[in-house]
Amino acid sequence: MARLPRFTLPGQPQHVILRGNNRNDIFAAEEDYHFFKECLGKAAQENGCDIHAYALMTNHIHLLLTPQLENSISKMMQSVGRRYVQYFNYRQNRTGTLWEGRYKATLIDSERYLLTCMRYIEMNPVRASMVTRPGEYPWSSYLCHAEGETDTLISEHGLYISLGRNKEERQSAYRALFDAVMEESDVEAIRSATNKGWVLGDGAFKEKMALKTARRLNPLPKGRPRRLPENPSFEDLLNIIK
Repeated sequence: MARLPRFTLPGQPQHVILRGNNRNDIFAAEEDYHFFKECLGKAAQENGCDIHAYALMTNHIHLLLTPQLENSISKMMQSVGRRYVQYFNYRQNRTGTLWEGRYKATLIDSERYLLTCMRYIEMNPVRASMVTRPGEYPWSSYLCHAEGETDTLISEHGLYISLGRNKEERQSAYRALFDAVMEESDVEAIRSATNKGWVLGDGAFKEKMALKTARRLNPLPKGRPRRLPENPSFEDLLNIIK
């Protein structure tokens, strides 16, 4: 089955996942995390990507970012991949690919899902039972958002900034978001949309993105494809590309 083209919409946040080949580890030592962050920061700056949140897990990474240009994400990921794989293969005396195919990504409805996606990303180490609280994990953006720790990777999104009038208020409001358990429906929505490459948002947002990207936004229904009427309306055409 042919792969759908990725969504490329400058200015719209995306959730990105990149996994190790066969789910193998992509970090073997503390130095690896530091070097990956260095590669990522340089590639993001050079290719016009604003990184809002991240979690570097042992065998995969999560990013929440906004591309400035149509090819910002693909160029950034290519740059990171080339530089980091050479470094990791040399340190581990290995050859061959490190990644499980191409990265996966989904467009995010920022008003509805951006802060939720930030929580989803930074709670990954807790869901994986690596730590009991997100602040205990050193390789995510939580300490920056919730505790004010300096992190040169992070570009604060406007919705995060709107949480308070100053840094202390924003950090306090952000920590409060983690007091409640995430809705399982939100967790599944983020996972499904990212793994399958669909848009993460409500119906109105999806219709808006369909017009901007000219790409199908949902899986095709099972069975034979629907036939267009003889004189299709705008709604008929929109339903076909959804």
